[in-house]
This record gives sequence, structure tokens and C-alpha cells, in this order.
Amino acid sequence: MLKRLALYARLVRIDKPIGTLLLLWPTLWALWMAAGGPPDGGVFWIFVAGTFLMRSAGCAMNDWADRDFDRHVKRTAERPLTAGRIAPWEALAVAAVLALLAFALITPLNALTKWMAVAAVFIAGTYPFFKRFFAIPQAYLGIAFGFGIPMAFAAVQDQVPAVAWVMLIANVFWAVAYDTAYAMVDRDDDLLIGMRTSAITFGRFDVAAIMLCYAAFLALMGWAGAALALGWPYWVGLAAALGCALYHYTLIRDRDRMRCFAAFRHNNWLGACVFAGTALAYALR
Repeated sequence: MLKRLALYARLVRIDKPIGTLLLLWPTLWALWMAAGGPPDGGVFWIFVAGTFLMRSAGCAMNDWADRDFDRHVKRTAERPLTAGRIAPWEALAVAAVLALLAFALITPLNALTKWMAVAAVFIAGTYPFFKRFFAIPQAYLGIAFGFGIPMAFAAVQDQVPAVAWVMLIANVFWAVAYDTAYAMVDRDDDLLIGMRTSAITFGRFDVAAIMLCYAAFLALMGWAGAALALGWPYWVGLAAALGCALYHYTLIRDRDRMRCFAAFRHNNWLGACVFAGTALAYALR
């Protein structure tokens, strides 16, 4: 039994928390902005736990959808489902249980949040299939990874103002930036198996596209900060995030696999910089 649980833990990437963090930071930005400071403790923990559960469910669903492709990719060939250590139905069962637990968490919240949670589950469940036909599936990933933004505003304010949608669009640009760096690691394998990724679509303009996406992300988040009158601490946070983006350029410009992967992982700090600026702005009000 313990051996099986260890395999399920690997299936949902408990050993690789970077995905959870990239999903969590935008949610935290939105919670602080929606509440005008630290949110209610109950709402905070519901969103933190829900983020972990939904990311885990998404990983299980992704591995089920890609089980016939992952064996041809060096980085994913030893995943439990791909390697035959668990059955496909087990991955689906794990995804379903985790998604239901996440949905159960939001039962104390308002009706708008619940309806948005249904949309979030649909987006997360369909993302793995976009890689079959959509030239830039990372944009759809950005919607999935940023949907905590409108949900946070819905939970706190019982409405989704324009600033929340602008932040969601910003998150799409951020996701295209960091996940293109991630896709550059697997580009050769993805070309062989016919998988669609932004790294393939952008081709020799991949580095330029990543930097333009960072610029769009920072510009839109700047607009959001100005609209909410967050003041200088927020701008310091965005400046630090810009510094992270420029550092990522030094990592990806030569397209070295491991350095591209390092740039992807370092986006955790970029998200943390934006949150630190946001939290400090409200703390000093």
C-alpha cells in the first residue's frame, strides 16, 4: 500500500512543487488585491489547499492524456503511468478524487465562485488535449494557471472586476514565457512525436518571444497596480520581477537545455517578487 501511495505521489508531482507555486502566486496576488490586504484566513487556506489539489489533479490527468507520448520523451519516460507502474484507470481515479476534494473545499463560498470552479475544472481537464492541435498551448495553460485570479475576486467581492481579467491576460503572457522556456528542453523530442508547443511554433524567434511575453506581463501587471493605486512598494516588486526576467534571458539565450529548465524554475522567484511588492503595498497603507 505504501509503495502504491508513493507512486501516486510521483504521479501528482509532490516531489516537484514548482507547478504548484506557479499556480499559487497569481492566486495570492489576486486575494490580496481583492481584499485590500491580507484576506480572511478561511478563504486564504481554501485557496491554498485548492491550488495544491487542482495542480495535482491536473498532473494526473495530463499523464493519462499523454501516456502514449511520454515514453518517447527523455524527461517523462519514467513517470509511473508511462513506465507501466500504475494503470491508466488509476490516474483517472486519482485526478477525479483530487478534483472532487478541491470542489468540496469551496462549498462555504458564494455561488459565483462555485460556478467559476466548474469552469476551472473544465479548463484544467481539457488543457492536455490542446497540445494535439493548438500551436501555442501554453496560452491555454496560462488561463488554467491564472483562473485562481477571477475566482479569488469572486470569493472576496462576489464579483469579477475588469482588473481581474486584465491580470488573467497578464498571467497568460507570463505562462507563455516560462512554459516556452520549459518546452525548449523537450523541443527535439516533441518534434519527433508531433506534439505542438510554443517553442516549436516560435522557432528561431523563441527567445525574443519569451522576452516580449515578459514585457507584456509586466506592463499589464503595472496597469493593474496603477488602477488599484498600490504605490511604490508594488513598483519595487515589479522592478525585481523585471530583474528576474532579464536574468532568465542570460539563461535561455544560448538555448542550452539545462539552463532553459533553470530559467523555468526561477520563475517562482519572479512570482514571489510580485507578491512581496503587493503585500508590502497593502501593509504600508
